[in-house]
Amino acid sequence: MPGLLSSPVCLTVIWFLSWSLRPSHAQIQTDEASGVQYAHLESNVTMACGKSQIRTPVVWHLNSSSVLPWHKVTSDGTLVLLYVDHSAQGNYSCHDDRGLLLHSVKLRLGHPPGLLSISCQVPNHTHVRCSWVESVKTFLPAKYSASFRGNGKEWRPCVVDVIRKHCDVDHPFFWTTIHTLRVTETNALGSETTSVRIRLNELLKPDPPESLLVETLEGYPKRLVVSWNIPSSWPLHDAFPLMFQIRYRPQGSIYWSEVYSEHSPVVIFDALAGHLHQFQIRVRDEVNSESQWSDWTPVFLIRPWEVSSTPESTEDRFADYFFPFNTKPETSTAKSHNSVHPEDEGNLGLVILLVLFSVVILTTVLSLIFVLWVRQRRRNHVTKQELTSMVKMKSMPI
Repeated sequence: MPGLLSSPVCLTVIWFLSWSLRPSHAQIQTDEASGVQYAHLESNVTMACGKSQIRTPVVWHLNSSSVLPWHKVTSDGTLVLLYVDHSAQGNYSCHDDRGLLLHSVKLRLGHPPGLLSISCQVPNHTHVRCSWVESVKTFLPAKYSASFRGNGKEWRPCVVDVIRKHCDVDHPFFWTTIHTLRVTETNALGSETTSVRIRLNELLKPDPPESLLVETLEGYPKRLVVSWNIPSSWPLHDAFPLMFQIRYRPQGSIYWSEVYSEHSPVVIFDALAGHLHQFQIRVRDEVNSESQWSDWTPVFLIRPWEVSSTPESTEDRFADYFFPFNTKPETSTAKSHNSVHPEDEGNLGLVILLVLFSVVILTTVLSLIFVLWVRQRRRNHVTKQELTSMVKMKSMPI
């Protein structure tokens, strides 16, 4: 066997096979190196069949199919796609007349970036989040960079989240009047920078209050206790106090009653006994008059205490609620609350109504007595005149 392998004929065959296979193997290693080519939609796209200068007839395939979009092939084997649309995207390959792969490339089509539509949210004095929406759908992967600065200050990076398309700035120069945000979008076809000028004090809008809770008070069918927590995104500093607005109404009513307070909890004294009530609350920065109110919390439904109901024991809780309530004066745009309890007000109203009714009855009786007295007096006067006339007639001589 070793003698056969070392024979001149065998060596000649092995040399011929190695010589015939070497060029094709080298060609594949060189020309199969594929990449991605980006081009504009609705334009003409030119793709060369590799970097070889050999002028040989070639055949182009799209995704292994010989069916191509509207095109032409030049004498040097270059493929020209005419007025391409999305259907022209895919993997292109060119082959020689023997079917040997010469070159391949992936075609991606899209648009260069356009200006962005940018909006910013300021949930507190220490954080700004700006997000954006593309005005031009590019259909291509993009990168973003963003920077932020106050008027007259240095540029600071705005930390970008590419997937969610927003960026964040911590501890901005809040009391600087005007701020500028600059966002640059870049893709394979170009880049575009969008700048916006914003006023943080006007954009300040806290998140809604959390854990809204409305509870009944046993034995009081017209009272409800409202409590809540400040937004978790709001810093716990006395320098940034909040003002809360509570609104409530019996379900089905179109009119809201409103109460303002700086602290939780708040007692409602004028609930409509026996009726289901709706409660909502929102908040704003108390110091910054240019700030915005937060969104309203979801509606909380509750019915005041009723005699027939059997709520859980609230004796211990009532002792806690009755004295530590907020004693600061509360203002209301719809109803005002006095220190007189609603039950006392109802009793006082009943007394006043009875007194008024008694006065009316007494006035009517006195009026009737006066009228009868006047009529009787007139009758007595007429009778007296008649008697006088009769006496005079009798005293006259016949």
